[in-house]
Amino acid sequence: LFLFADAVREVRKYSSVHVSEKAANVNSSAFDHIQMKLFRSQRNLYLSGFSLFLWLVLRRTVTLLTQLAKEMASHAALETQVNDATEAAKKYMAENERLQEALSGKGDSKKKELTDATEEKLKEEVEHLKAELQKTSNAFHKAKTEVAAVKKQSEGLRREYEHLMKEFEQLQQSLNKAEDKKDL
Repeated sequence: LFLFADAVREVRKYSSVHVSEKAANVNSSAFDHIQMKLFRSQRNLYLSGFSLFLWLVLRRTVTLLTQLAKEMASHAALETQVNDATEAAKKYMAENERLQEALSGKGDSKKKELTDATEEKLKEEVEHLKAELQKTSNAFHKAKTEVAAVKKQSEGLRREYEHLMKEFEQLQQSLNKAEDKKDL
């Protein structure tokens, strides 16, 4: 920022000197010296401005990449959580079926009451696990959409950066052509 502000100050300084010196019709070597200083100050202005711009773009890119990495990590954690909940639900369903088979084979009324109570508890637990599975599944899908949005935003930023680099190269080429013409 300091270099950019200094370059702006120098460009203004030599631009105003250029106008007053041209009006006074001073010798050509002083005029050339002022033109050289003006060119150098303009060059410094362009370099510092472009460096400042690239710093901002790089900072934004790093921020987006950091967000993407965090989202990918949370995505992986949610995926393992969903897999664990699914395995637990399958285990409880298998246990429930085994208890159902044990109940159908025995006709004791006392045991039947105990198994009914156990069955109710197991059903409640299965329902609870299904609800938890649904919650983790929803969180997984949400994280997936967030990761996709961050990827899309990152791709847009990359395209914009490439576009700006092409414009910079064109401006640089036109500046080089203008310098070549001045040299001739």
